[in-house]
Amino acid sequence: MSPNPLEEILHPQSIAVAGASETGDGGRFILALLKLGFKGKIYPVHPKYQEVRGIKCYPSVRDIPGNVDFVISSIPATQVLNLLDDCAMKGVKCIHFFTARFAETGRQDAIELEKEMLKRAKAAGIRIIGPNCMGVYHPGWGISWDPGMSNTPGPMGLISQSGALAYELIETAGTRGMHYSKGISYGNAVDFNECDYLEYFAQDDETKLVVLYIEGVRDGKRFLDILRKTTAKKPVIILKGGRGKSGTRATASHTASLAGSTEVWKTAMKQAGAVTVSDIEEMIDVAAAFYFLPPAYGNHVGVAGGGGGGSVLAADLCEEAGLDVIPLPAEIREELKKQGNPVWDWISNPADFSILPGGVGAEALSKMMAAHAAIDLNIVFIVPRGSRGPLTVDSLITQFPFDDMKSKPLFAILYDRSSGEKDPTGRITGIFTEFKNRLVEKSIPVYPNITRAANAAAKMVKFYKQQKTREKQ
Repeated sequence: MSPNPLEEILHPQSIAVAGASETGDGGRFILALLKLGFKGKIYPVHPKYQEVRGIKCYPSVRDIPGNVDFVISSIPATQVLNLLDDCAMKGVKCIHFFTARFAETGRQDAIELEKEMLKRAKAAGIRIIGPNCMGVYHPGWGISWDPGMSNTPGPMGLISQSGALAYELIETAGTRGMHYSKGISYGNAVDFNECDYLEYFAQDDETKLVVLYIEGVRDGKRFLDILRKTTAKKPVIILKGGRGKSGTRATASHTASLAGSTEVWKTAMKQAGAVTVSDIEEMIDVAAAFYFLPPAYGNHVGVAGGGGGGSVLAADLCEEAGLDVIPLPAEIREELKKQGNPVWDWISNPADFSILPGGVGAEALSKMMAAHAAIDLNIVFIVPRGSRGPLTVDSLITQFPFDDMKSKPLFAILYDRSSGEKDPTGRITGIFTEFKNRLVEKSIPVYPNITRAANAAAKMVKFYKQQKTREKQ
């Protein structure tokens, strides 16, 4: 089997940035390579500068003395054909065109320019990422389009037709403790398209799940075929842009793509085994479940820690999401009775910890629910019990012994405690932020409410059940 062409392209030994300057976008790409620690050769290219960011600058790509594997184009669209000729002479393997104002404008001259660009690239054996995109994010290789992005690699792959949403997905995931193997913002997809990137991530051992923002598909049959093969190996979470009439119009002007029928799309995604979401928030929520947790093939959920009304509402919301809040198993009641728990016959699922005197037996109950064979996954509300003394990170760890509850997928609910009148010094916010970080270190996804946790859990279970069913067919 021949290696995927993107494998070599995403591991360049040298990168030239055409249009590099101290203050422009080209300079930002240079700074990003420096900040993330790209270990290969960096070549700024601009006819007006001797150096950029302390690195020798060359008038053109053809003037660079060494080999050039990869070129980032940050020049005006009117100059790209000259750049292509220079790259052809230099033996460049791939050009990422950050450069925009091509077919997405709808203007005939821009459309023709894009066609000519592709024609010359093909004649020279040069592959294209874009145009009109942010390009490659490969933290483990020190490649990014922004110097503020993380250089910590992780097991999640990103494919995004939109550069702005790619950046948002990377930043938002980082706040939840998730990191990427590689990410691609691909824009107009004049050469490599969503099929190629998905096919690459399907075989990439560094990628365990894929998140994909897409507005239109160039080859529907090929895309669905690759998607089916990918979801047989790993989760693919898809956010579709251009679902409504106004979104469809916006899609054409954004990346020169055509959006199809929403209903047809939903049916196709279901048949291909993809996980669909409706916005960035939901995408990151669902991704966190796959990122941190082992597979769950059943939807019987144990819910612990909420108050009276909160427990009732939690049961409703879990069921509405597609989870089954089963009655508390009799074996757990009997064990609580043996331990002398005064409300052994009252406690249920969801478990209302507010009825436990002084928090008696809360830790034991949580662990029993997590260990019982009838329960497939657990959701725990992090609500401190005041009788345990001053609130500290250590007191929270004592009250919520998550290390003893990780035999099954575990979702934690930690309400937002932003500083304000109730926390003027920010002390409580700081404690909960640190505790949240501790949970992430333990591979426990954290959610701000039961609705989002239950939805993520239900979508994770549905994917693994469908995947298992397909394996048997």
